[in-house]
Amino acid sequence: MGQKIHPTGFRLAVSRNWASRWYANNNNFAAMLQEDIGVREYLKKKLKNASVGRVVIERPAKNARITIYSSRPGVVIGKKGEDIELLKSELQRRMGVPVHVNIEEIRKPETDAQLIADSITQQLERRIMFRRAMKRAMQNAMRLGAQGIKIMSAGRLNGIEIARTEWYREGRVPLHTLRADIDYATSEAKTTYGIIGVKVWVYKGDTLGRNDAPVVEEVAEEKRPRRNARPGGDRRPRRDGEGGGPAGARRGAPRRAGGAGDGGKTGE
Repeated sequence: MGQKIHPTGFRLAVSRNWASRWYANNNNFAAMLQEDIGVREYLKKKLKNASVGRVVIERPAKNARITIYSSRPGVVIGKKGEDIELLKSELQRRMGVPVHVNIEEIRKPETDAQLIADSITQQLERRIMFRRAMKRAMQNAMRLGAQGIKIMSAGRLNGIEIARTEWYREGRVPLHTLRADIDYATSEAKTTYGIIGVKVWVYKGDTLGRNDAPVVEEVAEEKRPRRNARPGGDRRPRRDGEGGGPAGARRGAPRRAGGAGDGGKTGE
């Protein structure tokens, strides 16, 4: 079922994290969830030209902390920080608690699934051919380090009468592998002949799970030569009875017949 399930929900608590990080009892949960949805819709409209990829909402101890991930943080902040202050006051009015807003820059917008999907939908609304927009996005993502990408568009493509679905893939996108870092996003293009949906999967490589440790290759230590080693190398292994004792002491040697005064000669 890796092809059908939501890639982010499938990997929650394994390699992905939640977009809303707070706890609530049964009485307040629905209201707080609806509040988060309203905040995200407001930020999507307000920061339409700021290339916002993700919004993370946290609620620590009667406060709210909102982190906005954008590839154009200057547009969010505005001249001398005026826009960010207006945004903060509006969010405080909507949420009813003090709000802290953080801006994080997306270093590679070409490999962010949400920004890719939004870029394709904007091109479709400007009547650019969908195949050209999809293939250009795939080439840019692969050029900047993505290991695989898949893009699917569905609807009345190019204004045809019957809706259809087309998708393209480059590289590999392992949807069943839990340790695979799959970035997934969707977007909609509102055209004159209907809505066109765009889905994007970006494979950025494997990530370490909670119980995994990084694999370090063992480097074999160089064998240092002994100080008094013979030039020929190590000695050959000794046989039984060799070395360490008097002559004739090895096992199985014939005993002398003569005494000590016969000069060591054997009896004739």
